[in-house]
Amino acid sequence: MATSSRDRPSLTTSSCSSWVRRPAGGPLERPRRAIFGRRDLCPYDGGVRPRVVVIGAGFGGIGAATRLADLPVDTTIVDQRNHHVFQPLLYQVATAGLAPSDIALPVRGIFQDDENVDFRWATVERVDLGQRLVHVDSGPPLPYDYLIVAAGSQTRWFGIPGVEEHALAMKTLEDATSLRGHILAQFERATAEPTEIDEGALTFVIVGGGPTGVELAGALVELFEVLDRDFHHLDVTRARVVLIEATEHLLNGFTEKSQRSAIDTLEARGVEVRLGQAVDRAGPGRVHFKGGEVLATNTLIWAAGIQPAPLAEEIGIERGQGGRIVVRRDLRPPAYDNVFVVGDLAGAVDHKGKPYLQMASVALQQGHFAGRQIGRLVRGRRPWKFRYIDYGEMATIGRNAAVAELAFGIKLRGVLGWWAWLLVHLVRLAGFRNRLSVLFNWAWSYIRYDRQARIIVHPEDRGSHRAPASDIGTRHQP
Repeated sequence: MATSSRDRPSLTTSSCSSWVRRPAGGPLERPRRAIFGRRDLCPYDGGVRPRVVVIGAGFGGIGAATRLADLPVDTTIVDQRNHHVFQPLLYQVATAGLAPSDIALPVRGIFQDDENVDFRWATVERVDLGQRLVHVDSGPPLPYDYLIVAAGSQTRWFGIPGVEEHALAMKTLEDATSLRGHILAQFERATAEPTEIDEGALTFVIVGGGPTGVELAGALVELFEVLDRDFHHLDVTRARVVLIEATEHLLNGFTEKSQRSAIDTLEARGVEVRLGQAVDRAGPGRVHFKGGEVLATNTLIWAAGIQPAPLAEEIGIERGQGGRIVVRRDLRPPAYDNVFVVGDLAGAVDHKGKPYLQMASVALQQGHFAGRQIGRLVRGRRPWKFRYIDYGEMATIGRNAAVAELAFGIKLRGVLGWWAWLLVHLVRLAGFRNRLSVLFNWAWSYIRYDRQARIIVHPEDRGSHRAPASDIGTRHQP
């Protein structure tokens, strides 16, 4: 049942000059100050505060909520997981470089000082745009005055037979820790049964030559160097990393020189890079390529593409290219002035009509934008048009090696690119403790050539050749 206006906290203009009430009632509290100026949570007209529901706690959703926290609105974030994950570093959890807690923060912890931001741990079942209700599987429906849809994306399997059933992906912390356990389990299995090496136990196939695939490939071969010291009776040099890209270009979107640099570095470190090779089908312990080649492997990691989450279809708003929701330049669907769509679901285009890429940096900027525009709407002002600020793109290949193509034509490769990559990702990581922990782990790994998180935590890893498949992460930028 929707909450009526008489049930919601209401404050007079005079009382708002010094105090605000908790969204759910309770004692009055003084608003804390924002970084720039006083944080005013009182309704502009002295009435009830508008309700905002944010679907999704990814980059777009959290970005929006951080802006809404300083506005006189009551915000509820709904997500099926209680934490926000810094997805660009998921591959480092999968390769034992970082612990899960290093790259994740509980949503409630992010907003523990923001009395006007709440969280609902639930899965969205449907959205009633007419009644302005978000129906969830836990608790009553969530009424809203403004809605921000930031539900993200899922793996695109391209309809290739057997891939969804037999491939691994990286979207969540569970996926990353499962993949880590699966990788380590292959070495344990090869130690116990060396004949399994010929059956693909130590052959790791990564499909997709974007930043996710490149960074994972580079991190895997570095992990092998650590495992070579762990496994005294196993020839770890027999382990292989095969990076597959269906097109003729690695890191599509980078300059040819950066692409060539990435290929040369990967191959120098032992990665087999195969361009122009497409997967035909996959089966237990086998990958079949178009052209007839068959590769024995227990580990097929899918980093080849993403598509909008199912909510894009279920919400009932017009969809366009790639199944993304059609929005205007202000990120609102044409028929719904109180709805914003951000991130991978949004079919937004720039001033030239070119669609924005599905990347974390785009989602974050769109989330910030949507939060600010709701602030303009509740003030009775017209919203602006979204304009993405491109700070560049980068990908790390491993220790002392990365490619970075930044704003103003700055291009860095090798050690300089690597240091730039480290700095950008450290700054973008949420939470001071997380930054400190990641910095310590990176320093330890660099000095000691070690990876502390070589832990198998999933019981199924011992008895199966693969971990559960899931969604892949968003392609990212600095």
